[in-house]
Amino acid sequence: MKWAPKMGMALALVAGAIAAVYLVWSIGFDPVFAAIARAGFGGLALLCLFALLVFVSLAVAWYFLLPPGHRRPVREFYIARLVRDSIAEISPFSPVGGMVAAARLMTLKGMSGAYAAASVAGDATTEAMAQVVFLAFGLGWGLTQFRHLEGSGSVTEAMLAVLLLAVPGIALLIFLQKRGAMFAERMARRFFPQVQAGVSFHQAIEELYDSRARLAASAALHLLAWIGAGVGTFIAFRLVGGHIGVLNAVALEALLCTLRSIAAPVPAAIGVQEWGYAMLAPLFGLPAEMGLAVSLLKRAREIVLGVPALIYWQAIESRRAFSGVEAPHV
Repeated sequence: MKWAPKMGMALALVAGAIAAVYLVWSIGFDPVFAAIARAGFGGLALLCLFALLVFVSLAVAWYFLLPPGHRRPVREFYIARLVRDSIAEISPFSPVGGMVAAARLMTLKGMSGAYAAASVAGDATTEAMAQVVFLAFGLGWGLTQFRHLEGSGSVTEAMLAVLLLAVPGIALLIFLQKRGAMFAERMARRFFPQVQAGVSFHQAIEELYDSRARLAASAALHLLAWIGAGVGTFIAFRLVGGHIGVLNAVALEALLCTLRSIAAPVPAAIGVQEWGYAMLAPLFGLPAEMGLAVSLLKRAREIVLGVPALIYWQAIESRRAFSGVEAPHV
């Protein structure tokens, strides 16, 4: 049934929200919100500014993935990437919905539908490649910090299993994108009616993966962004009064991001992120309430940055709809 996926998403969202509320209640409202109060509006503003800086690396990673003749100005990639993440982080839609919206935005800005769809898929792949390296560091460094702690064994085993499965998983993803042309073309035409010729989309995928230099540059920039996310976690813990080293914060964020990736079907990782920070913080010598405070502080940052991005996206789409102008055709 058509409503079944939507019902499943709604149930996952409700379950996650209940889990998050229960976690705050079980730890205690006072210590959690006292930690958030230490950060204040100034701390939240600092987190927002740092996140906007990290988005530069994400935008440039997408930009360099494309062949020179099909690139748009970096600022357009920046805004589209901000919209993509905002949809994934504060809306009830899945990350796939954010990717579709980002590609749609690029077509509205003048990029061909084939390259918009193909570049979003390729960018997600190079981001996943970088995340494997990020997880490997997080797991390796984390083992030196919490391998003797009780309860860390299950976390370590789970992350190691994800790491071992990630590499063949990415290889399979690339193979399917390059060889599964018929399925990819059907998906592209479904989300992008302006993709009139399937062969054009297929050629776009082939051209994206034809340059190892562009793939390496995109993956390297994504890795820089992942590290930047870890530095952002370090700043957040410092703001709420937590004493943690930069490398420990980066390792913690690597493990947390992996948990979020595993729980991708849960909209905005509601509940997953909160439990993840609360569970991982003690492994690095911090109380669970401080991990939960960091999660809530990051939720506030996502809302502050995400709401304007979504308003901009809706304004662009509405302007096109009322003007009766279609996105450029391939």
